[in-house]
Amino acid sequence: MEFDLLLKNIARHVQLDQTEIDFFTSLLEKKKLKKKKFLLKFGEICKTENFIVKGCLRVYAVDGNGFEHIVMFGIEDWWVSDLFSLWTNSPTTYYIDALEDTELLQISKANLDALYERVPKFERFFRIILQNAYSAQQLRINQNLSYTAEQRYLNFVEKYPSFARRIPQKQISAYLGMTPVFLSMLRKKLSKK
Repeated sequence: MEFDLLLKNIARHVQLDQTEIDFFTSLLEKKKLKKKKFLLKFGEICKTENFIVKGCLRVYAVDGNGFEHIVMFGIEDWWVSDLFSLWTNSPTTYYIDALEDTELLQISKANLDALYERVPKFERFFRIILQNAYSAQQLRINQNLSYTAEQRYLNFVEKYPSFARRIPQKQISAYLGMTPVFLSMLRKKLSKK
């Protein structure tokens, strides 16, 4: 079934009956993105919360010197969005693009509000998702401030082994806050240990 992965994701936090499932799935839209295509560009307003069924996305900002700073990656079974833009109807300061051909299930802000009203369990579900995301962001900020580059890389590989195999080194280095050349030297050094 096309919603299996999403429903398993939800079932980890809340239990839904068939009527609730049917209502929820009726609110979803399917979207496909080819590799290198954008889900969201700087200055646009984010209109959807996005569940990744297949593929890989990255969320990033570009600084005044043109350097990309990757905020997060998202793979299958993850939710990706610019929540500030979505909730405030403000232009985003991020880009979200596909690192691989990607399939999404999307729910609009209006449909989210209708879902919360009709199936209050989803307020709990999305609160848990947001708590987990916020905790992960706090941990990442702490690690970026207090870990060495080597510790950040080793932590990344340990925590996200599939990312290290799927995502180009250039993207990983931008996520970890180092140049691709430095990451290459670091990987070479670690391979000799």
